[in-house]
Amino acid sequence: MSVSPLTSPTPTSAPSQAELLDFVRRAAADAELIASLPLDPEGRTWLRLEGPGGSEAWLIGWPPGTGTGWHDHADSVGAFLTASGELHENSLAARLPTDGWRTLELTEDVDRERRLGAGQGRAFGRHHVHEVFNDSPDRHAVSVHAYYPPLPRIRRYSRTGQVLRLEQVESPEDWQ
Repeated sequence: MSVSPLTSPTPTSAPSQAELLDFVRRAAADAELIASLPLDPEGRTWLRLEGPGGSEAWLIGWPPGTGTGWHDHADSVGAFLTASGELHENSLAARLPTDGWRTLELTEDVDRERRLGAGQGRAFGRHHVHEVFNDSPDRHAVSVHAYYPPLPRIRRYSRTGQVLRLEQVESPEDWQ
């Protein structure tokens, strides 16, 4: 049976991080899909995709110099993969409290950095805090993202040195 990157067999349970990563890998390899994304010279662009097992999936275009800022995906697990160009990810290798705080002082050993070129990606668990950006001065990047369950909220943070501050909590109505 042939399965296109935009459809998957109906799983009997929630998709795992590995299944989400497999989905984004297959979608990123679909040259026609990647070419269908309109690219804007100034702002990120996106298309909603049909992810596996009821997951939320997105194809995202990143103009030079754009990024997400520090954020997490609350109770969702996820995966993303760079389809073209290169993305830079800074993340925290620490499990943060989920609620009830506004400011945290991070220890010195929690920072992780990755450069993800075309065909490279990663899966992540619940409450993964990161920022993703295209630091190229002149080249767009395109990536595919999938989350399960569909994003219930995104928490946005600011960071100064080792201090992480919760700035905003967004719900799906805020970005759709």
